[in-house]
Amino acid sequence: MNLSIVIPLLNEEESLLELHNWIVKVMTAQNYSYEILFIDDGSTDTSWSIIERLSVENLNVKGIRFLKNFGKSQALHAGFAKAQGDVIITMDADLQDSPEEIPELYDMIVNQNFDLVSGWKKKRYDSVVSKNLPSKLFNWAARRTSGVELNDFNCGLKAYKNIVVKNIEVSGEMHRYIPVLAKNAGFGKIGEKVVLHQARKYGVTKFGMDRFVNGFLDLITIWFLSRFGKRPMHLFGLLGSIMFVIGFLATIFIIIIKLVKLNSGYPTILVTDNPLFYIALTSMMIGTQLFLAGFLGEIILRTKNNEERYKISKVI
Repeated sequence: MNLSIVIPLLNEEESLLELHNWIVKVMTAQNYSYEILFIDDGSTDTSWSIIERLSVENLNVKGIRFLKNFGKSQALHAGFAKAQGDVIITMDADLQDSPEEIPELYDMIVNQNFDLVSGWKKKRYDSVVSKNLPSKLFNWAARRTSGVELNDFNCGLKAYKNIVVKNIEVSGEMHRYIPVLAKNAGFGKIGEKVVLHQARKYGVTKFGMDRFVNGFLDLITIWFLSRFGKRPMHLFGLLGSIMFVIGFLATIFIIIIKLVKLNSGYPTILVTDNPLFYIALTSMMIGTQLFLAGFLGEIILRTKNNEERYKISKVI
């Protein structure tokens, strides 16, 4: 099979039929063998009924329905697990991503041998204040932190080799950082393509300003995991050891000064009246806690089991 098109969605009943017909038109014109995987992330409208009807009319249409809204990352994870195509395309269901871009994305994966190609919505039709400017700041921070030189991390239109999606774990809200996850997994040939961004035709966006706050927090998380995810003791153990040694040396210094003053007959104060004593004590306690955090992280890493992160109610 040439293509698997994975489409996560939430309450997109107005656009699904039009999107399906547009994709089928492109697939037919290019003579691709394909499947369309609609991942219904807990829609409360008639989206699932439309997907069921489309699956009867077109055997290439498949669907997964979540019991409730678990998030875009979980929807992509479920779609990646089921995808069978040599190339996997992800796109949003709101008609802001154009299926006309698929042939060029497919060509970049198959003929130019990219592992992953990310879309770049260079010209956007979103609000400048609420979306464009925060998005530029977010993408700049993501580039500096991850080392992946992409202009638009958050673009939903992307293409992947099948082996890439089968070897990355998309969880939490990490869908923004799939290129970084791919790079950390060893897939280094990551490209970018300028794609057409269309104004939203139906409904309203499902993401608010909080996505940028969550995005930056996730960026910190993925930075940590990429460097210390496999060896937490290297970070926490090092910091803990440094803090403990500082506190221990400060304690020795206090004791030596106390003994010298007692032997020399100089007036002295109680150790507990010395502010340095509490700094030393706090440093040793923090150092011990950091060391234990690293130790517990190592234990968890070696004993963790992959937990089910979402519940599926129906599969077509």
